[in-house]
Amino acid sequence: MRASLLFSSVLLAATLLSAVSASASDLTVSVEVPALDVAEYHKPYVSIWIENEKGESTNLAVWYQLEERGQKSDKGEEWLKDMRQWWRRIGRDLDMPVDGVSGATRAPGKHSVTFTEGKAPLGKLKRGNYVLLVEAAREVGGRELVKVPFSWPLASEQSAKGSKELGEVKLSLNP
Repeated sequence: MRASLLFSSVLLAATLLSAVSASASDLTVSVEVPALDVAEYHKPYVSIWIENEKGESTNLAVWYQLEERGQKSDKGEEWLKDMRQWWRRIGRDLDMPVDGVSGATRAPGKHSVTFTEGKAPLGKLKRGNYVLLVEAAREVGGRELVKVPFSWPLASEQSAKGSKELGEVKLSLNP
């Protein structure tokens, strides 16, 4: 009797765990870094975050210079404040690098990052309206902020397009 009760409890726990895992969704953010025909090109610093209706922010990714001449360096951190909106809302309160958030700058092209609901850095999103924000700043270049409004849970792909420092920014859900 006791063994069957224990087996039933373990089976119930395993079923609940697999149901929770199966219901988690992956949120994919695609960011296009355009190739610019300029005399002096530097890869842009890029920050990706979401805000809820209350203006509370969740930092998803920050791409910046992590190395200098092949050696780890914190020199790139001094330029993070050039991403002004991100810096004011999130950046100035962080100790960089942030595990699971920080990454190296990206060359021109389309780049995707995927976040799993319920896991860091995305966490568990409540139903409601949000804005995905992607900001880029480039040395000897410009700055740009692209906003993609969306409702959670995401019903369809959402996108917006930058005009210079960023190309298309796309948000999609992979159940």
